[in-house]
Amino acid sequence: MEREHNLVPEDKLWKRFLYRVIYRADTKLGKLFDITLLSLILISTAIIMMESVPQLDKRFHYSFLILEWIISIFFTVEYWMRISVIKNKKNYIFSFFGIIDFLALVPFYLSFFFPVTKYFLIFRMLRMLRIFRIFNLLDFMNDGYLIVRALKHSSRKIYIFLLFLIIFSVIVGSLMFMVEGGRPGFETIPQSIYWAVVTVTTVGYGDVSPITPMGKFFAVILMLAGYSIIAVPTGIVTAEMRNKRQNLEKICDQCGNEDIDDDARYCKQCGKKLA
Repeated sequence: MEREHNLVPEDKLWKRFLYRVIYRADTKLGKLFDITLLSLILISTAIIMMESVPQLDKRFHYSFLILEWIISIFFTVEYWMRISVIKNKKNYIFSFFGIIDFLALVPFYLSFFFPVTKYFLIFRMLRMLRIFRIFNLLDFMNDGYLIVRALKHSSRKIYIFLLFLIIFSVIVGSLMFMVEGGRPGFETIPQSIYWAVVTVTTVGYGDVSPITPMGKFFAVILMLAGYSIIAVPTGIVTAEMRNKRQNLEKICDQCGNEDIDDDARYCKQCGKKLA
């Protein structure tokens, strides 16, 4: 996840000025720009939600349409300005916030050809993540980076766990199909697997339930297993977060690398000896 303050401004004075206004919140004008941006995001989201209500859309349709045009044009200009005032344009375009900014615009222009896609403008809410930078809450953002890194480093264990869960659900679903003998909700193996997934995840819609004693026995086992299974990914991520938290103070002074092993003496990226 590329941090916006790592982007390099252009050399021209007016571009450096716009860079500070757009990408930073350490000036009154910059903070005003960001607060205006967040306000427009909230207004845009409210409009999308109200448009889905037939009575409101019928009464204020043209007002909603005009506001959508104004806000979307503002976001288009703002997106172009973000690209034009920095040197490392590619870094921004393919960064986390760059992709989010792009996704916030695409549905508006796609709606000219596919009207239903305008509801994807709700993705603009993701831009609210900038609130942490605007109000000097970067410590919260650092905690977010910690969670992302923990998920990334524990992804292999989670994939293995998910594979096991899929196999387990398919086997139990197939057994329930045989045990229940094609009763309502268990007419096919895919339907039985649906019931198994709903049960093992402790969601329990209640739309399908076994009738036979053996089916109820399997259901009890699956429900009890669900409580045990649901704790596995939580434990994996928690353990990884604990390790990352312990290593958080280990940062290379030369390149800023934070992915440092407990017993490391040299940085794995630049080779500098660690303190």
